[in-house]
Amino acid sequence: MGRLAYNLLLWLLLPQALLHLLWRARRQPAYREHVGERFGRYGFSLEQPVIWVHAVSVGETRAAEPLIAALKHRYPAHRILLTHMTPTGRETGMALFADGVARCYLPYDFPFAVGAFLDHFKPVCGVLLETEIWPNLIRACNNRDIPVYLANARLSDKSLRRYLRFRKFAATTLRGLTAIAAQSADDAARFHELGAIEVNTVGNLKFDIAADPALVERGAAWRLQYGPRRVLLLASTREGEEELFLQALVRSRFSDTLVVLVPRHPQRFDEIAGLLTQHAIPFQRRSRNEAVAASTQVLLGDSMGEMAAYYAACDVAIVCGSFLPFGAHNLIEACALGKPVVIGPHDYNFAEAVQLAVAGGAALQVDSADAAVNAARALLDDDARKQRMSAAGLAFVGQHVGAARRLVDLIRLADQPA
Repeated sequence: MGRLAYNLLLWLLLPQALLHLLWRARRQPAYREHVGERFGRYGFSLEQPVIWVHAVSVGETRAAEPLIAALKHRYPAHRILLTHMTPTGRETGMALFADGVARCYLPYDFPFAVGAFLDHFKPVCGVLLETEIWPNLIRACNNRDIPVYLANARLSDKSLRRYLRFRKFAATTLRGLTAIAAQSADDAARFHELGAIEVNTVGNLKFDIAADPALVERGAAWRLQYGPRRVLLLASTREGEEELFLQALVRSRFSDTLVVLVPRHPQRFDEIAGLLTQHAIPFQRRSRNEAVAASTQVLLGDSMGEMAAYYAACDVAIVCGSFLPFGAHNLIEACALGKPVVIGPHDYNFAEAVQLAVAGGAALQVDSADAAVNAARALLDDDARKQRMSAAGLAFVGQHVGAARRLVDLIRLADQPA
């Protein structure tokens, strides 16, 4: 695929993209807002020189937190512009930074739209987080002499195989990046295989994220309210995983434990409430802010921005998105709070972190929901082992901090001397 074919494909997919926005807006009305921004039309401007950071959704926005703090410290005269692609990412940015950064949607990768975005805000630097490789955007930055970096970059074997089908176009795009800051040596090797030249291994920004003390305190208060029962957290479940775990919990007769089930996406909260009703499982919803009854078996975590509190309130965490092929979610957050972790086999988004956590004794990796429930039960019954895994998790995170500092050392701004 060349650039002409890529742009033709973008235009062919435009009606589908608009329909997708409308379809998502049925369950998340925020998708109807700021549509013009997705095509390079903005209703505000910034007077200070702009450092632009792109974080597509919730996980990337959280990962951006230590980077943005480091950038603001290094360049206090500049304004941070944080761009997203999803409403939940935008809401997370508001919760984390309030008015400390400007925010908007990044436009779709049409040449006219990305050009309008860059000409409007005139950033002196762009930082794309994790997997956001947009050929026209990168080329437009090159045409305007704007340094653009791929930070906290990861590339799974699966993604590498997909990109290798368009090796020449992918290599040209990657060489348009000023530098790639890879999470691991394996990620760096895959980027090199794809044709990238300037690749640095700086580590994972998610090790640098500090949990909000207010959320940790909130979780500790919840734990006291739950009483003497053990607490098992099913963190960031994805489509299909809830059914697997509800069946596994029924088979294991987990009646002596409060299960806190937190779906990854808010548009699925009502769906999971319906699933619990269908299974006749006594449950309550966190959003109702009611005391948890002794008869309640499942607390449905139907709130946003409280994951640190859920981790603080649990005794053992099963980190989901890893029991079906979604690539897993962030286990580092649980380890940083000293929580023993159980994770599934599909870990390609966090492969190195999972490998290191397991090797360090901070996590257990299993191959199924049933195995996860059995492993969690064994941990809940073994206080000494829980304590060892808690200490190992804290040590594991402490050994890998520093990515934000290394990344900021790598970045150069167009308005700064070389």
